[in-house]
Amino acid sequence: MCEFFVTADPILYESRTRSVRIHGVRTSIRLENFVWDTLSSLAADEGMTTNALIVQFHDEILRHRGDVQNFTSFLRVTCLRFLRRKCDGAAAGLTEVPALPVPEASHLTH
Repeated sequence: MCEFFVTADPILYESRTRSVRIHGVRTSIRLENFVWDTLSSLAADEGMTTNALIVQFHDEILRHRGDVQNFTSFLRVTCLRFLRRKCDGAAAGLTEVPALPVPEASHLTH
């Protein structure tokens, strides 16, 4: 099992910093190339640019949570959830993949 993971191309886990504009404010986000690629795929599925998707995520998490404690970690987890949703949908033979349910806060603290 481990060979599959350890033989991954190192470029996938190399970090890249990209400048993103969120409502006219320029900020830098540092993520692994694989995460950037996944965000790009997610954005394409939504019919938008990666930057627009990041802005939408930023705005929605602010509305939902009122604060963004660690936005880069949020983006990483979002990518993992996106890939899991794709895998779950493929395993179920679905052509359109349903959204994952949002875990309850009590599950997040254990």
